[in-house]
Amino acid sequence: MAKQIFVNLPVKDLNRSVEFFTQLGFTFNPEFTNEDATCMIVGENIFVMLLVEKFFQGFTKKPIADASKTTEVLVCLSAESREEIDSLVEKAVAAGGAAPNDKQDHGFMYGWGFEDLDGHLWEFSYIEAMPETQAAAAQPETMA
Repeated sequence: MAKQIFVNLPVKDLNRSVEFFTQLGFTFNPEFTNEDATCMIVGENIFVMLLVEKFFQGFTKKPIADASKTTEVLVCLSAESREEIDSLVEKAVAAGGAAPNDKQDHGFMYGWGFEDLDGHLWEFSYIEAMPETQAAAAQPETMA
């Protein structure tokens, strides 16, 4: 079974994309970075390869989706808190991205997202831990 995930996304301007995601607090692995691509570190085993469109096209025979007009993927990541989500989306908007959808607050679950400079949709979700009494009540009873 897989131990890591690499999401590959086409970008129009690699330097501009690196600057955008740096403003959101992401870092990059210089070992997997050149003029055509960079490896953005999302988590311990989660990476996003930002590939210049011409380079990305070399991996597929299909046309590249224009993410500003169509949705090709929703990248959804977990967050530590509602505040972390709000901060990320606000930073994305300040850096030139957009927040095309409203916040989703379902009480125990909260989510919001942004559209990056190339139109890719990034969602973040936070799910509150259930109090112990609720968790115990949700467990099926065992038969004696």
